[in-house]
Amino acid sequence: MDKSSEINALVKLLDDPDPEVFEHVEKRLLDYGNFVIDYLEEAWSDSLDTNLQERIENVVHQIQFNNVKEDLNLWYQSGAFDLLQGALVINRYQYPDLDEQKIINQIEEIKREIWLNLQYEMSSIEKIKQINHVFYNVYGFSGNTKNHHDPQNSYLSQVVESKKGNQISLAILYATLAQKLDIPVYGVNLPQHFILGYIDESKREEQEFGVLFYINAFNKGAIFGKHDVDQFLRQLNLDPMPGFYAPCSNVEIIRRIIRNLISAYENLGSTDKVAELKQLQDILMKP
Repeated sequence: MDKSSEINALVKLLDDPDPEVFEHVEKRLLDYGNFVIDYLEEAWSDSLDTNLQERIENVVHQIQFNNVKEDLNLWYQSGAFDLLQGALVINRYQYPDLDEQKIINQIEEIKREIWLNLQYEMSSIEKIKQINHVFYNVYGFSGNTKNHHDPQNSYLSQVVESKKGNQISLAILYATLAQKLDIPVYGVNLPQHFILGYIDESKREEQEFGVLFYINAFNKGAIFGKHDVDQFLRQLNLDPMPGFYAPCSNVEIIRRIIRNLISAYENLGSTDKVAELKQLQDILMKP
């Protein structure tokens, strides 16, 4: 039996009432992976049986979720060098069929707009003010203060479309734009907040980790200093640990996105999503 014939036969058996038969059929379809999605979607369209449609949706979701796990593991094991790529893998969890090139193109468009007005002799502050002008004033990005805990704030595609996000999604876009323009801006994993640091690369190994100043991407790119971070930590009654001031890794940033999503879906009572996101979290905990 050729592939297509076997898949068609398996799809027809998906509504079998015998749990053992269904379990076998589901496993065989999952083994085929992406190859069966078109067949399943066609069967879904042709059917009026809501039970069968639900079974098809579950199998398609499981295939797509397996893809996200594989992609995240590959990103992690390969060194997690590209922050944007890591964020797009998480985006695939909710939006598996999205045209990611469209997001990349939109980011490139914003970058070009910033680049047109950048000059070599500009100071670090002037460069940040230029990013701020384009990102917040021209393109209209802002922090989502009304629905701060909405999970959509953590999905990059939705943030690029709505121009609203949380601290970390806006910081990822901001840092990506800056780094594409060779401006050394990196994420800083502050408790209960996420900020950015402008790094003096020549002093990265020295005290204060070479951070010249900090940037709040959630608050229109506001610039502030170490003493403001000190004060923020005092308000939280936290000791000033070195990790609260220094640039963090891309893996830490993606872990934090996942934690935000887990918290958001727990608030919504979406136990299935919480369980799946914890699986993604576990991938980033491997040695």
